[in-house]
Amino acid sequence: MRVSALSSSLPTIPPSPSETRKPQILCNNLTTTHGISADWAKKSLIGALSGALSFGILFSSPCSIAFQSPTVQSPPPPPPSSSSLSTKHDSSSELCREDERLVKAETGPEVVTNEGIVEEAWEIVNDSFLDTGRHRWSPQTWKRKKEDILTTSIPTRSKAHNIIKRMLASLGDPYTRFLSPEEFTKMARYDMSGIGLNLREVLEDDGGVKLKVLGLLLDGPAHSAGVRQGDEVLAVNEVDVRGKSAFEVSSLLQGPNETFVTIKVKHGNCGPIQSIAVQRQLVARTPVFYRLEQSENGNASVGYMRLKEFNALARKDLATAMKRLQDMGASYFVLDLRDNLGGLVQAGIEIAKLFLKEGETVIYTVGKDLQYQNTIVADAAPLVTAPVIVLVNNKTASASEIVASSLHDNCRAVLVGERTFGKGLIQSVFELHDGSGVVVTVGKYVTPNHKDINGNGIEPDYRNFPAWSDVRQHLSQCSKLQQG
Repeated sequence: MRVSALSSSLPTIPPSPSETRKPQILCNNLTTTHGISADWAKKSLIGALSGALSFGILFSSPCSIAFQSPTVQSPPPPPPSSSSLSTKHDSSSELCREDERLVKAETGPEVVTNEGIVEEAWEIVNDSFLDTGRHRWSPQTWKRKKEDILTTSIPTRSKAHNIIKRMLASLGDPYTRFLSPEEFTKMARYDMSGIGLNLREVLEDDGGVKLKVLGLLLDGPAHSAGVRQGDEVLAVNEVDVRGKSAFEVSSLLQGPNETFVTIKVKHGNCGPIQSIAVQRQLVARTPVFYRLEQSENGNASVGYMRLKEFNALARKDLATAMKRLQDMGASYFVLDLRDNLGGLVQAGIEIAKLFLKEGETVIYTVGKDLQYQNTIVADAAPLVTAPVIVLVNNKTASASEIVASSLHDNCRAVLVGERTFGKGLIQSVFELHDGSGVVVTVGKYVTPNHKDINGNGIEPDYRNFPAWSDVRQHLSQCSKLQQG
């Protein structure tokens, strides 16, 4: 994508390659008839995405060099002294045995059949796919499709991939699709951690929150260094991560390419604690371009920021740009999202929070899985409070529409340009056992003003660049209307 110069009117921007991304998936312990964990692909999930024509949120890289410290074994549970204690001990022991089986399943050699690959893809759709209104999917018809497909042998991997393509095409969803191993590896710029893992916040019974490894790319840096699926992350470079969000910890894991980060993990619920040095393989390039300009009358400085996509560096680099422009004297801001087809949904959410007051709604999400039925709100003070113009066009899509609608509906920005693309769907990318993958629509989002973006887009406030006095007046009136 090109960086377009700011002007008083909006030029026509030529079509550009599409890009996308989206949210995290819970894993269910399902076993296939071919002896493969049916949720293995889910456990290999590196992230989630959104976008007009969809890409992914994954990481793939060669093996990393890792140095491991001596492990510290957790003390064994005391022997039971009563029937109640015995019951508790047995339960704990069973939990530990479950962990041991999980570790063995994830670290042992894997042999997957062609039928197993097809069934993995089928299970992912069965558990996570959200029908977005075409009414071509139902649990019954999907079950029959599996039975029909697996009644005959699948002699080659190529035929297995073709079957998956046809199976996904039958859903009638243009965003749910198959990725070849080659296509899968091109998703590297969406790895939030830079070491090939994805984190999830897990709520404990006592109300506490643990950070666990939800997605782990086979043969990626973290996997090669010894991090396991289900590990609890305790610290990053000796910084305790208790109380931090998954996004914050993913940011801590980031750093210059080929440098090392040390993470302390606990293997399973009863396993050892281990500090592991992992070599970063962050391949994302900065999607942010910024400069300071003068307004037409020369009385004010304007901070112009162009965001090309929502990749792993988007939030961090945009925050840096905002701070620098503010230090340089910017009293107004322009966020250019023209021709931005999307990227990581979480990055879009976190970028919107940079502009919003604590407690303001960023977006509503809905989906088949309960984890997508959320109201997402800002949790801190805004980084800047100056008036903002967001530039949009008909190639502004998905995560870009999350940011644009969030700032617009909360009276933080006016939208200038053309009606946006209108993609309000969420995709997740899952790796299959053979290094291929599937992109599946798993949810949708609704604006703070409860408008459905998908298929509709967002209408701008102005077609041409307005005077800053008009922007101030528009935002002031918007705020008054909100307050009643």
